Amino acid sequence: MEIIADDGNLCGEGPLWDEQARTLYWTDITGRRFYRYLRDERRRELLSDDFAVGGFCQQQGGGFLVTSAQGIWLWQPGQTGTLLATEADGRECVMNDCAADPEGRVYSGSFHLDENGNSAPSFLFRIDTDGSVHVADEGILFSNGLAFSPDARVLYFADTVARCIYRYDWRRKDGQLSNRRVLVTLDSAEGVPDGLAVDAEGFVWCAHWFGGCVTRYDPDGKRERKVMVPARQSSSLVFGGPELDEIYVTSAGKPDSLVLAPAGYDPSQVYSGGPLYRFRCGIRGQLKYRSRISNPSTAAIGEKSGNSGKDA
Repeated sequence: MEIIADDGNLCGEGPLWDEQARTLYWTDITGRRFYRYLRDERRRELLSDDFAVGGFCQQQGGGFLVTSAQGIWLWQPGQTGTLLATEADGRECVMNDCAADPEGRVYSGSFHLDENGNSAPSFLFRIDTDGSVHVADEGILFSNGLAFSPDARVLYFADTVARCIYRYDWRRKDGQLSNRRVLVTLDSAEGVPDGLAVDAEGFVWCAHWFGGCVTRYDPDGKRERKVMVPARQSSSLVFGGPELDEIYVTSAGKPDSLVLAPAGYDPSQVYSGGPLYRFRCGIRGQLKYRSRISNPSTAAIGEKSGNSGKDA
């Protein structure tokens, strides 16, 4: 387990590998910083420090589709973001992680956790390629990581407050999700599920916030291995590198969502995190799909409000 970058990320999240540029992107949500790591040059660059990026997908043709606590955006680092939506179907778009499907649509969920542990109803949304946003599922408590199976027939989705990873059947022609069922439920002592990735063999990887590890589950939900991470707030992961056999893990240095912590958890007695890590274990991953979301409006709207909470 090696440290690739250590900028003291308050909430490092959303690692994304660009196979064309051989570059890794990630965000510090709370710190409002957006980075890239140029693998061949072994150096990192700060691309932005004035825009809150929660989840993000690379757009086909350039730029990013961004989901954040302020809504859904099209954005190019160094430029003003274009706001697509702050609500959909009458539901507020306080968004967290996101993932594109093979057709260029994007899925992202909302979160509404307060300091007392109460979580107002949240939703899983679908962003169609024309820029319209629709509720894809309800009955969610705290939306988090998303990832597709290698054949794209299954979408995996983490609900942090429910402590489980769901699986949906995905329909290509219209992006409809159906047949939600639980793949795995984490014991409270193991922390809560955060970011997800799926490897080339179809196994699901999950980063455990408070758990200081990433785990690998087979498609039936049986744990195959656990890899410890130095940071207890391990937040997300992605496969990268020329052979897609490197696993990058983000972490968060600011203790957050402590109401969900295991019994007896004391943030002053552990190392919460902040670095970007990398390790190898002889397993190859798969590339993430690129989004193809068009802009239905020509009005560019600058972001004025800050991020009020953790997008785990």
